[in-house]
Amino acid sequence: MTLKRAISLVCLLALALGSAVAQEREHSIPRLDHAFVILMENHYYGQIIGNTNAPFINSYAHSANIATNYFGVGHPSLTNYLEIVGGSNFGIENDDSPDWHDANCVPNIESQVVADESATTKTCPIAGAGMDAATVAVDTTNEGTPTAPVYNDPLKSAWTVGESIADQLVDRGKSWKSYQENLPPYGADNVNYSDGLISDVTQQEPGMPKLYAVKHNPFAYFASVQKGERHGLSLKQMVGFDQLYKDLASGRVPDLAFIAPNQCHDQHARGASEVGPGCSVDANVIAQGDAGLHTLIDAIKASPAWKHGNNVIVVVWDENDYSSLPNQVVAIVDTSYAPTGKTSAVKYNHFSLLKTLDAGFGLPYLNHAADKDVKLMSDLFGGN
Repeated sequence: MTLKRAISLVCLLALALGSAVAQEREHSIPRLDHAFVILMENHYYGQIIGNTNAPFINSYAHSANIATNYFGVGHPSLTNYLEIVGGSNFGIENDDSPDWHDANCVPNIESQVVADESATTKTCPIAGAGMDAATVAVDTTNEGTPTAPVYNDPLKSAWTVGESIADQLVDRGKSWKSYQENLPPYGADNVNYSDGLISDVTQQEPGMPKLYAVKHNPFAYFASVQKGERHGLSLKQMVGFDQLYKDLASGRVPDLAFIAPNQCHDQHARGASEVGPGCSVDANVIAQGDAGLHTLIDAIKASPAWKHGNNVIVVVWDENDYSSLPNQVVAIVDTSYAPTGKTSAVKYNHFSLLKTLDAGFGLPYLNHAADKDVKLMSDLFGGN
């Protein structure tokens, strides 16, 4: 066989494999027009499903599709948010605010310095490429002695690019927004906490409720978003819930709507001193989150955007509640284009969600979403 012939055969084989992969992706997940991803907080699966304080969530979980074997990847909150939108922890294992606009700060994936909860290192704007901090498929580092079986997956880190699904969408001419409840009217830039009017940028009032928290706005941690040098990729894509409801009413919604209720309405429940009165009793917080989620789902389904094309709502909790329970959380998937009422026992995690969104938008799998052991959520997204 000649060298030229051998090269031709290799090229043909590569094209065939690429075509097969493309067909697998195309047939597994329907093309998505709009995805609404709603992030809830800090509760184990069994604390929500079956809880009488969450009647809407329980009804919705069974009328839509529910994953009964879905896990958060890491701890604490920010790590999970980054893994949902970027497929990596990017070397960040704490809830610290970003080191805003610091061009001299070396991204953690490049410096190989892990920003954990005991570290004094800065949480640098995410950029560049390098290795992320090691992850396990189910992180039990803050859970004491779990009462359920622990999945002892080996530690692994991977070559990581400092991008999120926002970068990917903009690369393909698609749009995104991060809708953050109680974001102040002057925007997200440099804001770490806010009650919706004042913030740590304007004045730090004693006892100011920390309803908005940047740790629940993962896109703000990426250098590309902070810089805002590309059209459609900036802090301007971060808006409050007033804009969310206007966009839904008009039907002019982005391809990806990332929706984060405030730290009371997302069931965060971290104490009245941090969030505000009424958010310290777990039963109250679960009930408030249930009512708030009902309002959001009704508004999405009433939007003209929901009535045309292939649209999906994903409601997912970031992690458990720092107890001895495993990091199994609720994930609900509701589609406008396929039969619902399905229950899936397939083992999924946050990387699976990103992989599925990438597939639905026709994007390359990003970071750990490309791992071979990460499964597409085909059964819940109406795939083949």
